[in-house]
Amino acid sequence: MLEYAIDTKQLTRRIGRRETVKEINLKVPIGGIYGFLGPNGAGKTTTIRMLLGLIKPSSGEISILGKDLKRDRINILGEIGSLVESPSYYAHLSGYKNLKIIALIRGISETRIKEVLKLVRLDKDAYRQVKNYSLGMKQRLGIAAALITYPKLLILDEPTNGLDPSGIQEIRELITRLPRDYGITVLISSHLLSEIEQVATHVGIINNGELIFQGSIQKLTEKSRPYLWIETDHPEEAAIALRQYGWDADPELVTNQVKTSVIEKPQSAEMIKLLVNSQHEIYRVAEKKKTLEDIFLELTGQEHSL
Repeated sequence: MLEYAIDTKQLTRRIGRRETVKEINLKVPIGGIYGFLGPNGAGKTTTIRMLLGLIKPSSGEISILGKDLKRDRINILGEIGSLVESPSYYAHLSGYKNLKIIALIRGISETRIKEVLKLVRLDKDAYRQVKNYSLGMKQRLGIAAALITYPKLLILDEPTNGLDPSGIQEIRELITRLPRDYGITVLISSHLLSEIEQVATHVGIINNGELIFQGSIQKLTEKSRPYLWIETDHPEEAAIALRQYGWDADPELVTNQVKTSVIEKPQSAEMIKLLVNSQHEIYRVAEKKKTLEDIFLELTGQEHSL
């Protein structure tokens, strides 16, 4: 049984001497939602263009739905729907007529047009001119165009870019329904971890062309180990006292805090008791946990939010 909808081996793209994508091995499970994450310019769109046959890899292999892209490109592309960057449409035509043009070219019945319009919740606005659509509605029309050919794999490149919270929620709800209700595997790229966190079952993080993390969303979450922060009068001396008793403790001199990975209640109580008995003033004790955003920034080496 096929395990991966997308399986690449040492996929690389060079421009001159510069490698924009460096030997990445993507593993996108069948029936999942794969969040392809990375800062702007990390190599996400270049990778997606290689997967869609829009540009050629410098080296490496691409297998999609169990077929080699080099040998079976036409058949593979017939099973993929995609939305790369902004959707294309005829603004003076209605959403329905835009899809009808695609249906005529691809030999698809008009029944399917109505199906995909309902799926993306544009059935009530099907006959409005696209120039009167909101940005979110235009994005949904683009996804409808990608779905019209009954794809087994849907690739979306930054589909929520520029959308307001309502538009983002609409796209999010649509994406989560596709694998569950229609068995479609989805790869969605984004530079926003908080957005991917809402929908993805699996995550790949790319930075400077290198895949620096790949696994389930649960595996990424496991990196979010909680810490106990103790605000005290002399954090350096407090950390030394805790380390003498075998606890992992690091002083944060700027904030007058001690950071320790011990969070169990009995041990926490012992630590506080030890510090008080050692004549340390305790001002505040708090448990803090890394957010997925923190983990992302840590993995990519970014100091500021993406």
